[in-house]
Amino acid sequence: MLIVFLAGLVRYQFWRPRRPAHWPRLLMYHSVSPDQEDGMNISPRRIERHLVVMKRLGYRFVTVSELRDLWEQGVREPMVALTFDDGFANNYQYLFPLLKKHHIKATIYLATQIEGIAALSQQQIKEMHASGLIEFGAHTCHHVNLLLMQDEQAKREIEQSVQAVREMVGQCRTFSYPYGRFDERHVAMVAATGCDTAVTVKKAIAEPSQRWLVLPRIGIHGKTDALQLYVALTRGKYRF
Repeated sequence: MLIVFLAGLVRYQFWRPRRPAHWPRLLMYHSVSPDQEDGMNISPRRIERHLVVMKRLGYRFVTVSELRDLWEQGVREPMVALTFDDGFANNYQYLFPLLKKHHIKATIYLATQIEGIAALSQQQIKEMHASGLIEFGAHTCHHVNLLLMQDEQAKREIEQSVQAVREMVGQCRTFSYPYGRFDERHVAMVAATGCDTAVTVKKAIAEPSQRWLVLPRIGIHGKTDALQLYVALTRGKYRF
């Protein structure tokens, strides 16, 4: 029994220190569909369980921009921002109905000219935005590794994606660095567009001193169960 207990501690990382409940939580998802669950794709059934767990834990669901606004207004209640990268069309088909059912907000980061996936249409994006539940942010045009690009290319990818989102929904205050690959040059480029938040793939809970343009997120795997979710929300990380 002791071996089983110790194995559980290692697997779920209960040994990690609990983070204060009022520190901001940002969760990172991607695709939502009934297809095989893997690192990028989570089933509607499983993500609905996640939503229910977080509601029962008392989290307030906010967009990334709302998170910053509320924090700067002095709000210190438990808050969570759900984020979905890339702009998969299945976010409309499977995720959006769940958000409406549970009255939950989220932020979707659009790679505005992404290839290789079925992407959200402009009509779907506008409908989701009009619901008041979805904030849209930018994720470059072609989902590129910014560190592999010349400065002018990187700047163009960032600026044009932000502008494309603004043309579709009227605003874009937040950005997601593709692959989490960036440096301070790219942080400055994002700031120059007028975006006042940006998210990374660093697996952690944001601390009060965290810079708003390099926010960490809690990575969610397609097979993340309720216990793993709880550990991630309270400790910032768990082992898949």
